[in-house]
Amino acid sequence: MNDLLANGQIGLEGRVPWSSNYTFLVTVRQGEREALAIYKPVRGEQPLWDFPSRTLCRREVAAYHLSRALGWPAIPPVVLRKGPYGLGSVQLYVEADLEEHYFTLRDRPEHDEALRRIALYDVLANNADRKGGHVLKGVAGQIWAIDHGLTFHAEYKLRTVIWEYAGQPIPDAWLRELASLREALSSAESPLGAALSPYVAPEEFAALRQRLEGLLRSGIFSLPRENWRNVPYPLV
Repeated sequence: MNDLLANGQIGLEGRVPWSSNYTFLVTVRQGEREALAIYKPVRGEQPLWDFPSRTLCRREVAAYHLSRALGWPAIPPVVLRKGPYGLGSVQLYVEADLEEHYFTLRDRPEHDEALRRIALYDVLANNADRKGGHVLKGVAGQIWAIDHGLTFHAEYKLRTVIWEYAGQPIPDAWLRELASLREALSSAESPLGAALSPYVAPEEFAALRQRLEGLLRSGIFSLPRENWRNVPYPLV
């Protein structure tokens, strides 16, 4: 799938109207293979005071690489490449029930583990924008996490709607999975470090390692901070 996204021919289908940045639904074709995808060009990013400009699509790709190394949460494959409006991220489109989002899913026990993993991942990735609509239920029942452009800042930026697990212990098995990232993040030359380095700055890579160590030391889901806007707006 990554090869198709990276090398297939992109055809515009239309703009996604509810996105704050310019976002397009596209078809990616390569021979007999094709897939729908979401294309977010750099030139369509709105400037932000607290994130470096022209980096959001790169952070989308970094978030995917981190989830792949960790094994969770489920983030659709995404690549950075040139498209009709220049360089941007191209992410596999997930067929999902548009009536479902975090606030409709959180009280169903069968989704608890997936939502907990998203909450823990967001602490690690320093997600500044986990809205309820950024959690999708695929048509096959898979829970997906999308929209990771506001991640990996070197300073604390965590804003999320998923605070139900705050202060609860991280399962031992998950701590072991986090601990396995130590070696993978040992340096910018390590396999995961090399995968992330085109997309995050050195100080952001160092901050990622510090957040990992903080989770391993505390062993709990992070608590909201005082005097900080802990949830994004809008909530969905």
